[in-house]
Amino acid sequence: MSKMDFEDWDRLSSDPDLLEQDLKDEEEYNYTSNSSSKLQFSMFYRKVTSVARWNSEVGMAEVAESKGQLWTTTGIVRSGKLYCSIEETLFMMEIGALLLLSENDQSVSLETMYQRLAEEKDGCCWELYEVYRHLKSLGYIVGRHDIPWSLKSVKRNTGTISSHSPQDCSSIIERFVKMDLNGLKLVFDVYLPNGKFKKSSPGEPSYVLCLIRGQPPSNIEIEALERQCGGVPLKFCLVEHGRVSFCSFSKVELPVLP
Repeated sequence: MSKMDFEDWDRLSSDPDLLEQDLKDEEEYNYTSNSSSKLQFSMFYRKVTSVARWNSEVGMAEVAESKGQLWTTTGIVRSGKLYCSIEETLFMMEIGALLLLSENDQSVSLETMYQRLAEEKDGCCWELYEVYRHLKSLGYIVGRHDIPWSLKSVKRNTGTISSHSPQDCSSIIERFVKMDLNGLKLVFDVYLPNGKFKKSSPGEPSYVLCLIRGQPPSNIEIEALERQCGGVPLKFCLVEHGRVSFCSFSKVELPVLP
């Protein structure tokens, strides 16, 4: 039998001093940073604006100009380029940190991206975005589950590294955006706030999240998902009326009646 433990993560907050450190990224991608910018997770405050171009074919944004420290924990690096998922793109746009352009170099509005999110064609949905925004606003590091932040992290873990050819890059991006949102699936790897986080060596996540849409999972489903986590704690997230809740399940033994 399983017991559900609810947690209110609204009370959790990140250490601002930790998040304001001048981070140095060791990725193959050459980031540009603004050392005078202060990393504050306000929905309306940013001093720097990056530029990205949306690629409708792959359902991601390719960053053309990156500014600020948020990029240390945002986006995946492939073939020397930085790509952002739709949830990362929307979050950066909402806090005023990203100017998004179309493939014709026209400015893309938030309303346009909200509509695209509602179509659920890019591996994300409204509930998942609310979970992502909630965690990022608290300072957590969030990435799509089982998608390497960079190919260097793959090399560190396996001793080998994939080719940097455009075909390999495209296949990884295709895997990145394709997500079955109708069934139970591990969606996000979540790391605690960490000023020393590096995409080339991220380490194990603190939690793996699974989105619940509809009925709670059965014991069999929970056990199958836990095996996929490889020992990393599993948590479930539920969004109702804009409120994000998190829960976990643990086994309990009922007393045997005489």
